[in-house]
Amino acid sequence: MENAGKQIYQIAGELFPICRSITGDGVRQTLRILQKWVPQIKISEVPSGTKVFDWEIPKEWNITEGYIENSQGKRIIDFQENNLHIMGYSVPVDQYVTLEQLKAHLYTEPSQPDVIPYVTSYYRENFGFCMSERLKNSLPQDTYHMVIKSTLTPGSLTYGELVIPGESSEEIFFSTYICHPSMANNECSGPALAVWLARWLMRKQARRYTYRFVFVPETIGSICYLSRHKDELKERVIAGFNLSCVGDSLQYSIVESRYGNTLADRALKNILRSHCPQFRVYSFLKRGSDERQYNAPGIDLPVVSFCRSKYGEYPQYHTSADNMDFISPEGFQGSFEVMAKLIDLLENNRCYQVQVLCEPQLGRRGLYPAVSRKGQYDAVYGMTTLIAYADGTNDLIAISDRIGCAADLLIPVVKQLSDAGLLADAQEQKHPCSS
Repeated sequence: MENAGKQIYQIAGELFPICRSITGDGVRQTLRILQKWVPQIKISEVPSGTKVFDWEIPKEWNITEGYIENSQGKRIIDFQENNLHIMGYSVPVDQYVTLEQLKAHLYTEPSQPDVIPYVTSYYRENFGFCMSERLKNSLPQDTYHMVIKSTLTPGSLTYGELVIPGESSEEIFFSTYICHPSMANNECSGPALAVWLARWLMRKQARRYTYRFVFVPETIGSICYLSRHKDELKERVIAGFNLSCVGDSLQYSIVESRYGNTLADRALKNILRSHCPQFRVYSFLKRGSDERQYNAPGIDLPVVSFCRSKYGEYPQYHTSADNMDFISPEGFQGSFEVMAKLIDLLENNRCYQVQVLCEPQLGRRGLYPAVSRKGQYDAVYGMTTLIAYADGTNDLIAISDRIGCAADLLIPVVKQLSDAGLLADAQEQKHPCSS
């Protein structure tokens, strides 16, 4: 677990140079890289024109070249130097224009004069170029050559899926998106963390739950996936997590489900509260990623979004400043540890029923120190307080929240008590204890 952050950062670095969009070869290349780490990822193609609920799979977009050059043939911007320079889904163009005509197709971020913004036009045919405000303001009167070599033709939308079976058909669901070009935190961090979590889970000797990972283009991809898998997801998923912007080293964030009361909300807040007390909670009113689709009326999946700096809330978001320097192995290490603790909590979260009346005799079970002294009582108190709330109605998360002890610290205590015959899964108990 200690080297996870370095490995995840390496995966993000492999993904960073690729020009991705909601369709196209960049998505396929991304999934092939992820398959190097987890070969079991299944890649699916959905043809352009396919109806997916109220939407339709668009034409496929690919690009090989794009630039603006001045009258001396010097390139002012070049897609090969930074793929953010071309507006996503730009149609082909090869035109000579004046400075004023050129400016009609330029996009900048005036409030951040040194960054290149990320701009798209998915569902209306258009073209454009992105550059810094400072560069735009420095352009002299001249004749400029605008060139974009792209294709927008019938093709398909591509997504990846991995199902890791467990003892139960009930599922923990992870979703992340693969549709943005070279932005490290907003794009590369989610898939990199997800694929490493999948590797880690596949190596676990025992899994209570089945785990499903999907790698989709944001919005249209999750809608497409839901159109194919809605019924099985609604039947099986008990908690889900959308992974986005998880590579920086700033605060942790959760975007709640629609009502903020699902198992996913409770479990993630419990882990963050215990280990990252400065975390931020955003209500569903601040949604912006695929949690929108998973929580939609009629879908109603128990899904929250997990971020470090939430999308849209940090200045580097959707700009060229969201680069490999903004994310770090340390940032990924923290995110991985939160997710690993979360998974362990879910695996061990049960409604426990104490098997004796009144406080149990811990001494004869080897659970009470032979000599009582200051400091030892704290551990005993924690154990007996857990028992006090193990009435068959509280799950481990509820007990942790009630007694103010981190759930991951209670897991070994539960094991001790269970091994001693003092606790049992309430769902497996046909009758309350009577002796």
